[in-house]
Amino acid sequence: MASDTASTSNEDADLRLKWSGRFSLKHRILALNLLTVLLVALSTIYLDTFRNRLSEERVRQARIEAAGTASALNAAGKGRSEAILAAVSRATGSRLRLYGGGGKLLADSWAVTGPTYRLEDPSKQAWTFHVARALDRGFNLLVGARRLDAFVEPAQDQLNAWPEAMTAKETGHPVTMIRNAPDLTPVISAAAVAGPGVLLVTTNDPAFTRTVRDQRGFILAAMAVLITLSILLSSFLARTIVRPLRRLAIAAQRVRLGRSREVNVPRLPERIDEIGMLARAVSDMSQSLRQRIDSIEAFAADVSHELKNPLASLRSAVEGLERVEDPQLRTQLASVIRDDIARMDRLIGDISEAARTDAELARAHFRPVDLGGLIEQLVVSWEGRRETGSARIAFARPRNDGAVVMGKPDRLARALDAILDNAVSFSPAGGLIEIAVSLVGDQVRIRIDDEGPGVPAEAREAIFNRFHSVRPDTENFGRHSGLGLAIAQAIVKGHDGEIDVQDRDDAPSGARFTIHLPAAERE
Repeated sequence: MASDTASTSNEDADLRLKWSGRFSLKHRILALNLLTVLLVALSTIYLDTFRNRLSEERVRQARIEAAGTASALNAAGKGRSEAILAAVSRATGSRLRLYGGGGKLLADSWAVTGPTYRLEDPSKQAWTFHVARALDRGFNLLVGARRLDAFVEPAQDQLNAWPEAMTAKETGHPVTMIRNAPDLTPVISAAAVAGPGVLLVTTNDPAFTRTVRDQRGFILAAMAVLITLSILLSSFLARTIVRPLRRLAIAAQRVRLGRSREVNVPRLPERIDEIGMLARAVSDMSQSLRQRIDSIEAFAADVSHELKNPLASLRSAVEGLERVEDPQLRTQLASVIRDDIARMDRLIGDISEAARTDAELARAHFRPVDLGGLIEQLVVSWEGRRETGSARIAFARPRNDGAVVMGKPDRLARALDAILDNAVSFSPAGGLIEIAVSLVGDQVRIRIDDEGPGVPAEAREAIFNRFHSVRPDTENFGRHSGLGLAIAQAIVKGHDGEIDVQDRDDAPSGARFTIHLPAAERE
């Protein structure tokens, strides 16, 4: 019941995360990282742009105030200077100072109105104030803002103590400057020519700093939400990666412990990303391993069974040889022993070849093989060592390079030799074995026809099984191990080909073996 619940939970989780398998892991990780970086960059650019525009607006207002007040002073004359300065100071909160042509201070609005702004002493502020100043410095460093001079009231308040006032006097145009107060709030000054002297307007704008800090606070809150969202998305992304990887790791561990038959490796068919590819690759590998283990176990059982027969015959012959005194009978027993030894030697050789065929093909480096020349050599070899009957072999060789495949020549020769051996065994005396090779589309087809009794339909798959041997009555017992066609099929499949057997459709009797191999690509 617990396993069913866990399985259901895993299936529900897979369904909830199904959409996550539609994108590459690289794309998802890249998108998540870029989203955070992009939003941080956009927030920084927005705040810097907002601050610059607000600063430009404040500077423009200070310039207009200085120019307008200077015009009013020029029109009113000397007697009303202090009144005009005081009126403007009360209206704007700025400090206005008028310097004469010699640079001496003639009038100061604060002498009438009192201070209209106060520069805060940082040493007397709460800790939050120092945090705000640290954030101000950090942001300025991040955006590469120009470092501003500190605003300090001169010990002797004269015209030459103010660079902007001196520049305005020299050029005749209004000049502005921004400095930082001790609390990092901006002090904006504007100077304009007023008659023979210069008017200087200074204003401390804490509202500017509060506005910028409010915007920064809003952005920081948004960034906090973004970071939280990024953490949640990262956790979700990790879960979509870690959970299936953990399942695959557990399955792989169980396979490693030898429980491959009990393991159902998840294939994650709904995922088309790298995790899905890995899951299906591990599943296919597990199935292949399972099939290989089953094949090895079956092969071991077959080998044990096949070796017992000649061993039992040998035991009986040896035991009989010890008790029999008749020379003729002893000679027969000795002949049986020799035949059984030869049979075991042949059987062990074929078993060794069958066992290493797959491994050799897995490590082999294929090269172009012209099947016409390869089969021609086999035919010449068979005609020179014909062992049974008087079967004839006919082969019409195709033109050079007319049937080229990628493969291992000696392995292909071994497969064709096994099929020829089978055809010769079943051919009647004087029978004809025909071999034809042709290029059909992108495949090379090899057809081997004999005039034997053919292969019954129910046995056409079994003849390719290991140790399956149904031999002609005229053949000596034990001459074949029953591994020839099995080795031939393994070699053909190792070359990505197929082999089958049918009855001939152009003769009263006979078997037709057909091999299909991928043709080599032509340059």
